[in-house]
Amino acid sequence: MKIRKLSTMVLAGAMLCTTAAAFAQNDSGAKQDMKNAGSETKDAAKDAGHGVKQGTKKAYHKTKKGTHKAAKKVSDKSS
Repeated sequence: MKIRKLSTMVLAGAMLCTTAAAFAQNDSGAKQDMKNAGSETKDAAKDAGHGVKQGTKKAYHKTKKGTHKAAKKVSDKSS
């Protein structure tokens, strides 16, 4: 009977240590998850900014080309 109580105590102690270790890992895991989320957000913002820059440049060049084309048409009609 004494051995059964001792083995139960040892098993309970082992489970307690395992549970405590699992909680300790989750805390550092949550911190790392937040760091990863921040980095991914930063990268997404960079990608979005790059896309806006490219779209703006394209729109600028298309507008410039259209303006020159319209100016040439007006110039040809007045000559």
